[in-house]
Amino acid sequence: MGNLFSVSISMQDSLPGCKGGTALRAKYICEFEENIKALKEALEDLKDFRNDMKRKVEMGEGQPMEQLDQVQRWFSRAEAMELEVDQLIRDGTRETQKFCLGGCCSKNCLSSYKLGRKLVKKADDVATLRSTRLFDGLADRLPPPPVDERPSEPTVGFESTIDEVWSCLREEQVQIIGLYGMGGVGKTTLMTQVNNEFLKTIHQFDIVIWVVVSRDPNPEKVQDEIWKKVGFCDDKWKSKSQDEKAISIFRILGKKKFVLFLDDVWERFDLLKVGIPLPNQQNNSKLVFTTRSEEVCGRMGAHRRIKVECLAWKQAWDLFQNMVGEDTLNSHPEIPQLAETIVKECLGLPLALVTTGRTMACKKAPQEWKFAIKMLQSSSSSFPGMRDEVFSLLKFSYDNLPSDTARSCFLYCSLYPEDNDIFREDLIDCWICEGFLDEFDDRDGARNQGFDIIGSLIRACLLEESREYFVKMHDVIRDMALWIACECGRVKDKFLVQAGADLTELPEIGKWKGVERMSLMSNHIEKLTQVPTCPNLLTLFLNNNSLEVITDGFFQLMPRLQVLNLSWSRVSELPTEIFRLVSLRYLDLSWTCISHLPNEFKNLVNLKYLNLDYTQQLGIIPRHVVSSLSRLQVLKMFHCGFYGVGEDNVLSDGNEAWCLCSEKIEGCTQDLFLQFFNGLNSLDISFLENMKRLDTLHISDCATLADLNINGTDGGQEILTSDNYLDNSKITSLKNFHSLRSVRIERCLMLKDLTWLVFAPNLVNLWIVFCRNIEQVIDSGKWVEAAEGRNMSPFAKLEDLILIDLPKLKSIYRNTLTFPCLKEVRVHCCPKLKKLPLNSNSAKGRGMVIYREKDWSNELEWEDEAAHNAFFLALEPGDEQLLCRGINRKAPSNSCSDIVVLHSFTSNLVFYF
Repeated sequence: MGNLFSVSISMQDSLPGCKGGTALRAKYICEFEENIKALKEALEDLKDFRNDMKRKVEMGEGQPMEQLDQVQRWFSRAEAMELEVDQLIRDGTRETQKFCLGGCCSKNCLSSYKLGRKLVKKADDVATLRSTRLFDGLADRLPPPPVDERPSEPTVGFESTIDEVWSCLREEQVQIIGLYGMGGVGKTTLMTQVNNEFLKTIHQFDIVIWVVVSRDPNPEKVQDEIWKKVGFCDDKWKSKSQDEKAISIFRILGKKKFVLFLDDVWERFDLLKVGIPLPNQQNNSKLVFTTRSEEVCGRMGAHRRIKVECLAWKQAWDLFQNMVGEDTLNSHPEIPQLAETIVKECLGLPLALVTTGRTMACKKAPQEWKFAIKMLQSSSSSFPGMRDEVFSLLKFSYDNLPSDTARSCFLYCSLYPEDNDIFREDLIDCWICEGFLDEFDDRDGARNQGFDIIGSLIRACLLEESREYFVKMHDVIRDMALWIACECGRVKDKFLVQAGADLTELPEIGKWKGVERMSLMSNHIEKLTQVPTCPNLLTLFLNNNSLEVITDGFFQLMPRLQVLNLSWSRVSELPTEIFRLVSLRYLDLSWTCISHLPNEFKNLVNLKYLNLDYTQQLGIIPRHVVSSLSRLQVLKMFHCGFYGVGEDNVLSDGNEAWCLCSEKIEGCTQDLFLQFFNGLNSLDISFLENMKRLDTLHISDCATLADLNINGTDGGQEILTSDNYLDNSKITSLKNFHSLRSVRIERCLMLKDLTWLVFAPNLVNLWIVFCRNIEQVIDSGKWVEAAEGRNMSPFAKLEDLILIDLPKLKSIYRNTLTFPCLKEVRVHCCPKLKKLPLNSNSAKGRGMVIYREKDWSNELEWEDEAAHNAFFLALEPGDEQLLCRGINRKAPSNSCSDIVVLHSFTSNLVFYF
């Protein structure tokens, strides 16, 4: 028999108040282990649910969004619940170790009862938490950060421009900033750097917005981009009209101090139309935009225009090295020098440097580099990436030009050599003769249109301003223009341009048949000995060659030729077939060795432009040749060797100076150069009154000329008499020289004053050089009496005053003058000039500069202390090279004859001589 074990339990003592609940309470003990298991399962279910919710929230945060506060609280409760349940399960597991009778009875019923009840209650709590409805959304969209960092590659050479933009952003007076420059120069990259600087810099702006506008701006797309930054682009927003969106944006931005970056602006963008408040000093907001056109800067109302320039050599070289990599550059000793040649071809344009650098990054044989250079120099569109990554991007600027006329004029500039200065007047003359410009009643209309087009090309960053009166084209832009001119590479020989290519003979003439424009200028070609077939050729530039021989027949098969330039060559005789070129409109023979113009010259019935400047061996022009050219508009004969025989010569006999016998020539003359009138004491310049288009007068090397006389138009009454007395009773009959803008008097040794200049109210530039007897520019005694009762102010439009080597000059004018337009004064070797006609009100706001010799200002007398204070800082010391720039210091010559004047019977002839 086994041992008997008896247990006596007092239920009344253990479970007080058990009546009615004994069975339930016993159940907590009897089902203790099942309750632990149930709690574990509930906890696992809660964990699974929590993890699912967590993944959804993380997906929302990646959009970007942020958790709702109630979601954050639920996760906190779930985390706390897990800790409590884990502890409770551990406690329950330990409690089961006290059970006996197969787990049906506890050694400590009270403890087991309490713990069992907790297990059941906690399982209910877990189920309740698990079943909690987690709202419609787990996360809300994050409010956008004030500044978004934009991706950007490392840059080279933008530091100073970034500093300039930041300086403008700090200026209260500057609200709108325009960054302009040619395509591919790095405007967007620069603006990206400025945007990212806001992340590193303490600033006062509430929000920084970036929007790409592009060539075909979509206002609603711009609105959506702005609203993403300031609000929520949801379905409700999308259903709004453009005006409603504008109102919403205006309401939000009107309360903020913002910076708006607009990238790639091609035309004026109406800010108010999309709801952007105009930046001003009241709201202290800023607008920064990029564009390829300076004109767009003006239309956008930019307070500051910043041109983004191509990189300087060192910066360009650094950028190219970064793209190529040291491994390639050091792979062969020849490669660094070859790499420098490629960098020079890119002329500092970052896009071209990056494209060529990436292409060459893996090429380690010098032969590959030499081939690449050859491609860039002869056919850059064939260079890998150049057409698709560079030219196609630059072409947008060409496409955006305002007219086909502007596009044709732009392409024409590619005929000139790389990095070559192009004289604006010559360019316009060619455009006129090519028929690019509109038809006008007079030539001035076409010239003005030409200057307007040049200005628009400069502002579009397709041409660059060079030295005065000149422009030039960036090499990469030129390559792009040639690519476009050949129909984007589809018709390779439409433009045949090998200007400045060091040619010694003609390119293969078999390829000339389809050529329309050809430029072989600036080479070393000596002979034209073949007979090319050029049925479509319109333009032929052969100037600046060593050309001596042109074979008969060379021009025979060029029936459509309109423009021919043979200047700066050694050609002494023209082949006869030139005179059968009936379509020819432009012929430049300047600086050639031609000795005569044959009678057949008159067959060029469509000729509009003839340049015979510096044809010093030209001795014969047959009678009627010039006058028979009925369509001639421009005739240039400066320093022409022809002194005239027959009707075309208007030089008077030796006892008189000279006269202009043709009213038509007087009415057309723009530039007048009078030189070497030796033996002449006085000159009547009243004829200037009839030169309605006269812009420039240059009188030089007239050693005996003492008087410039002005006679009245009525009966030849003398106004400025031979003793230089101005007759006030007759001055009213004189019409002013309204068109005269530039006067240059050089080496006229006997002149004492130039009082007649008061009759040139629009004078802009005045040069007086090497006139040793001039004592006054304007003789006050003569002028005061003459000016009585007339509202005339001398030099009201004068911008530049140059006074060089005038040893007796004492006065410019006795009284002070306002000089409202004066910009620059240069004084050199004028020891007796002790006072300038300036007071504190002169040249107001012009930032005038007075260049002078080192010690001259020490002896200068001022009208008063206010004048001294106003102009003392304007005095800039200058060396002789600066003070005398543009001056030929050669002594006068007595060996030359008087300048010859020819006249023509063409009513709109513009005559240069």
